[in-house]
Amino acid sequence: MSESSVSSNENGGPAGALDGIRVLDLTRVLAGPLCAQMLGDLGADVIKVEPPGAGDDTRTWGPPWVAKPGAAPGDAEAAYYLGANRNKRSITLDLGQPAGRELLGKLIEKADVVVDNYKKGTLARWGFDDAWFAAHAPHAIRASVTGYGTTGPKSALPGYDFIAQAESGLMSICGDVDGEPMKYGVAIVDIATGLITTNGVLAALAARQRTGRGQKVEASLYETGLFLLANVAMNHLASGRDARRFGNGHPNIVPYTTYPASDAMIAVAVGNDAQFAKFAELIGEGQWAADPRFATNAERIANREQLDASIGLRTREHPADSWIASLRGAGIPCARINTVAQALADEQTEARGMVVPMSHESYGDFRTLGCPVKLSETPATYRKAPPRLGEHGDEVLRGELGLDDAAIARLRADRVVGG
Repeated sequence: MSESSVSSNENGGPAGALDGIRVLDLTRVLAGPLCAQMLGDLGADVIKVEPPGAGDDTRTWGPPWVAKPGAAPGDAEAAYYLGANRNKRSITLDLGQPAGRELLGKLIEKADVVVDNYKKGTLARWGFDDAWFAAHAPHAIRASVTGYGTTGPKSALPGYDFIAQAESGLMSICGDVDGEPMKYGVAIVDIATGLITTNGVLAALAARQRTGRGQKVEASLYETGLFLLANVAMNHLASGRDARRFGNGHPNIVPYTTYPASDAMIAVAVGNDAQFAKFAELIGEGQWAADPRFATNAERIANREQLDASIGLRTREHPADSWIASLRGAGIPCARINTVAQALADEQTEARGMVVPMSHESYGDFRTLGCPVKLSETPATYRKAPPRLGEHGDEVLRGELGLDDAAIARLRADRVVGG
């Protein structure tokens, strides 16, 4: 690539993969904002539209808060909000007023991608139905994040991660073998839905290169929950037997669970019979490789309780670091079970740039998770800290919609735009 062909972003760094793409983020909480944030990380110009007053719900989901030392409470931002809203500009619009919807329409006309997580039919009730998009924004990709999709008997219901984990079957396979169903420790369905929506948007942008037209992209929490069942769903579809909980174990592979070392817990993932023979030898039970109860994975599954208990007796004999060194030396996947603090401080985390510093003139310095996608020529960038509510209102109204000071003042006086 010649030097003259290299473009740059607004901060002078290399242009991202989505440089020149404008995204209108009409979402709140987690799934939609994460999608828009990832598009922003990849170079898109993202404009976040929020209601005047409180804005995105997660702005109030603290503690913990991020603020400069000695700052007043109103100058802080919730850590939850900061995790899903970088690389965005914020404008507030009262979409309950016709003037607010008129401004939204003008922003949509200038957008390449519109991401929303409204209830089914909300945009259409505001006048932005299929006919409107066909007439005013045929190029726009319309990504909708809903609870259950736009068809089916539950399509009108709102979406919540916890409910999706329960209803999709995910909770039924999490938890102790004889315990209660358990949700995952983070909003895993929301997060995965955000990533799936991003995939859909990127596919639609690629298709638009050929057709010149936008299209609808749908992702729902319910369908994502089902998708996350993966091999567990396939086990049921193939066998007819319902899934059950295995604690930290694996439904299809044994040994593949956690074991106690003398000083900590370790995770061990033995993926095939050859690895099992090495593993058995390392823990002093080499005869297991020929034992008819354990020689093959199918036999180990049938005798998992006995085998796991026997392995635990052996792993208790030495500390975790000793086991990890021996097992990794033999090519057997294993790891210490880290706390979140340990994982974020790990040297591999640092090497991969997964914790990055950011700063905002209002609420100060903080660290946040980096983008997990690494592109060699158009890497993700962290250009803008998550915005304060309405921070870029004037900038967007002037720069994108061409309004003058008098028009903006009237909108503020009528409370169409927050100030």
